[in-house]
Amino acid sequence: MIKSYKVKLEPNNKQRTLLNSFAGTARWAYNWALGKQQENYKGGGKFLSDYDLRKELTQLKQTPEFSWLYGISNNVTKQAIKDACDAYINFFKKKSAFPNFKSKRKSKPAFYHDNVKLKITNTHAQLEKIGKVRLAEHERIPIGKYSNPRIAFDGINWQISIGVEEEIEQQELSGSLGIDLGIKDLATVSNEMVFKNINKSKKVKKLEKKKKRLQRKLSKKYIKNKKGESYVKTKNIIKLEHKLKKLGKKTNNIRKDYLHKATTKIAKTKPSRIVIEDLNISGMLKNHNIAKAIQEQTLREFRRQIEYKAVWNGIEIVVAGKFYPSSKTCSACGYVKKDLKLSDRTYKCPSCEFVIDRDYNAAINLANYVA
Repeated sequence: MIKSYKVKLEPNNKQRTLLNSFAGTARWAYNWALGKQQENYKGGGKFLSDYDLRKELTQLKQTPEFSWLYGISNNVTKQAIKDACDAYINFFKKKSAFPNFKSKRKSKPAFYHDNVKLKITNTHAQLEKIGKVRLAEHERIPIGKYSNPRIAFDGINWQISIGVEEEIEQQELSGSLGIDLGIKDLATVSNEMVFKNINKSKKVKKLEKKKKRLQRKLSKKYIKNKKGESYVKTKNIIKLEHKLKKLGKKTNNIRKDYLHKATTKIAKTKPSRIVIEDLNISGMLKNHNIAKAIQEQTLREFRRQIEYKAVWNGIEIVVAGKFYPSSKTCSACGYVKKDLKLSDRTYKCPSCEFVIDRDYNAAINLANYVA
């Protein structure tokens, strides 16, 4: 099984310049390949394979105008061209939207590194033509067979993400767990575990308040420096934007850390199966009263994490249908209360007079769900 790891890099100034240069070249190669495909298609030609495009780029490198490409690892441009070709194919297979050119200002700086030439130690990552770059977390990436190493910049830090082939030990599993996701609480589990909404904590509220203040301050500075219809980005504005990015990153990291701890704790209970709801997130976001709360809960990310952690532990994942009445069904007698409102936080069964917390009732019904 392949496990993925993401670790922050701590490059020096020279290495940071090289990382930016490699990411810029990857973006250029992607755009060049995409432009060639579009030009060829308009001329009535057949699809150009990534092999043909790489061959053309090799000839292009030999010209004085593009000799700068020799300073960049060949694998960076090779993979960028392959990514562009894959994106183009996926559009015609109706798997994705038409690929856009990558913008220097908007696109995420990232590039591929050859897994054979990558050397990882407990403290450093040896990158081709860049050198030894310190890892922020020592002994985080295990030594093994690596796959698809990618290096990216998130606006604050450079990070390396890599897949490592590992053997997973089989464990003894028993029982069924149902997980009810919501806004009041992140998750209510049928074994009585409840994970509170982290966005209601003092720490996150304080950071969100600070974020609003910075946004107002930034907005005022933009208005103050407006010239005609355009805005002038001063050094103070750049400093404020960087502060805002760091603050946003810190808040997102708190949320991600909480999700990881919650999903890991659930997986460690070792159930034979986990039942979750197939929530209509897109539909829920259309309700402007709860849209912000839904976004902050990152329920899709919760499901993604619980799914891959279940695979790691050999746990079966069952997804209940969108219209399964988990909240409306009485977990004691099976009566379906059709007039249950969203404001009703306690479930009172009119048939057997059973009283239970609404979310816990839904979790029990999910645990007993039969597809």
